[in-house]
Amino acid sequence: MLYVDGNWVEEGQLAVHPEDRGYNFGDGIYEVVRIYKGKMYQWEGHLTRLYRSAREIMLDLPWRPEELSEIALQLIEKNNLTDQDDASLYLQISRGTAPRVHDIPSGIQPVIMAFVRKKARPLEEMKKGWSAMLVDDIRWQRCDIKTLNLLGAVMVKQYAKNAGAQESILHRNGTITECSSSNLFAVKNGALYTHPADYMVLHGITRQSVIDLAKENGIAVHEEAFDITFLKQADELFLTSTTAEIMSLISVDGQPIGEGQVGPVVKKLQALFEQHINESVLV
Repeated sequence: MLYVDGNWVEEGQLAVHPEDRGYNFGDGIYEVVRIYKGKMYQWEGHLTRLYRSAREIMLDLPWRPEELSEIALQLIEKNNLTDQDDASLYLQISRGTAPRVHDIPSGIQPVIMAFVRKKARPLEEMKKGWSAMLVDDIRWQRCDIKTLNLLGAVMVKQYAKNAGAQESILHRNGTITECSSSNLFAVKNGALYTHPADYMVLHGITRQSVIDLAKENGIAVHEEAFDITFLKQADELFLTSTTAEIMSLISVDGQPIGEGQVGPVVKKLQALFEQHINESVLV
């Protein structure tokens, strides 16, 4: 069961208007929310970011936060998720339907669409880690807005896949930003380093959870830019995202990072994150 523009519809009944601005221009915003054991994780954080993204693209949302919360809860119920199910919730809002012009027409109504999918946690992959490759960051310069304009992210992800890696690490003139669909952290001498949450990266929900957990447990965090040389000399690398959680990157461009395996800091953070999930979602 999916929610589309105020209606509950079955799979296969969807129709996108040919002049929907999300379809024509990527003119819209979205969020992906993790569901652990039938309950949404960090929903308030996702809502806050959704409304911020809307403001940044001058999109007035007609729904109150509690209305969006009700839609999300109904999605979980109508799709029969139980307290044993892990899943993800996708929520997208386009600016709406209007004659195809590049400027923003007035008086159009935003269109909302949302669905849930059962999705297992990547627990085995988290034990082994991923490989990565360095790629020029070809995306636009407002990566802090979670919009539907994702072709750049799609391309850099595919570059990595074509090269036999599982993720791309993006850089602009040698300065590391983030990954194709996740935030990046380096570990050096027991401390974390990550690009500051400015317009060059998305301020990830899991990113912030990890920063908070690290600080609460005596791990120093430096939100500052670093370059390719620093990255390759890191003791550990890992990425964070809603679906990948905390994933170690054990090699870059075929060269091992540190010992070439999941390191002690990542293992500690994964354990802290597991405890955090249990305390914040499952209690």
